[in-house]
Amino acid sequence: MNTIREQALACRDAAQVVAALDSTAKRALLRDMAAALEAQTAAVLDANTRDMADAEAKGMQGAMLDRLRLDEARVVSIANALREVAELADPVGVVTRRETRPNGLSVERVRIPLGVIAMIYEARPNVTADAAALCLMAGNGVILRGGSEAIHSNTAIAAALKSALQAHGVPVAALSLVEDLRRETMVELLQLSDIVDLAIPRGGEGLIRFVAEHARVPVIKHYKGVCHLYVDRAADLDLALNLLIDGKTSRPGVCNALETLLVHRDVAEAFLPQAAQALRERGVELRGDERSRTLIPDMQATSDDDYAAEFLDLILAVRVVDNLDDAIAHIRRYGSDHTEVIATADESAAQRFVQAIRSAVVMINASSRFSDGGELGLGAEIGISTTRLHAYGPMGAEALTVERFVVRGEGQVRHPQSRV
Repeated sequence: MNTIREQALACRDAAQVVAALDSTAKRALLRDMAAALEAQTAAVLDANTRDMADAEAKGMQGAMLDRLRLDEARVVSIANALREVAELADPVGVVTRRETRPNGLSVERVRIPLGVIAMIYEARPNVTADAAALCLMAGNGVILRGGSEAIHSNTAIAAALKSALQAHGVPVAALSLVEDLRRETMVELLQLSDIVDLAIPRGGEGLIRFVAEHARVPVIKHYKGVCHLYVDRAADLDLALNLLIDGKTSRPGVCNALETLLVHRDVAEAFLPQAAQALRERGVELRGDERSRTLIPDMQATSDDDYAAEFLDLILAVRVVDNLDDAIAHIRRYGSDHTEVIATADESAAQRFVQAIRSAVVMINASSRFSDGGELGLGAEIGISTTRLHAYGPMGAEALTVERFVVRGEGQVRHPQSRV
């Protein structure tokens, strides 16, 4: 078995081949990767069954188990995400700015691939395909280091995708799956600053902090998603209820699910009882402040820890606030810069909310569940950045490129010398 350094070097060499592919070639490659994945659905599901059995035997449950699970519909969804990326605008070679300087130099800013991306993730087999698609579309090589709980699923998905690479004459090292899952091997990968251009961890807060603490390469960080819905005094309450139900109950174990409900005091009496009934019918446990419990007496008391928590479960923290500014102050204190939602018919309140909240995604009268690369037009999503460097929010193919300067001249020199 090659060392992780040898594996990374091979990926870097293969990335140069990918970088030279034109848009037509990359799109054809991604379409064939999707077809290969669907053709090997049975093998992928068989591998996933093994992972699920091992995970359940180890006591995994809830959100983590749901993220690991695959079925035919989810495999089709993964394949369709590959096809969606294939239809995206190719970011490589795009000129984002062009100007002519007073000395006649033509200065362009042009997007180029980053190079080699290390993707570190856990319990999400779909990331194997999503990351591969986005990295290849952006002209990069990718090193995939999934968690041990999904090793069989990841290996089966990667094998399907590599068969398409091979058919297109692209070195399979461009999509490199790390099979040595020892922690020290991951640390070594994260310290290959002369080979790896960017690391993207995707998983629980513990994984992301581990990567950030041990990496010597740039890291995209997203620790957790503490997402809020603020129901304003001017909200359409039926609309707000729909946002709440979708945001909390459609898939509670994901980072764009709602974790806290803030309600303006003027509408709390009308909104909270119907909201509590609807949520409890769907199995949601409510934890509220004193004013919330005045309206819903059997609601469990909440704490600062609850307001800061990413439950990833059917649990919701609730608070009644006096006004918009109180809602903003609460979000600034407990939020995670991920996604925040306001329900209101007051445009000035909406604008104030947008200006005051610095989160990567801000929603006005729309569900937090739309905070997703696919839903926002990026095709698949390789991750979400809440660190504002170099990307912010859901990341697609364009976020896996960088701008460089291309300067065209006609012999200009900065310091002309005297003629002899």
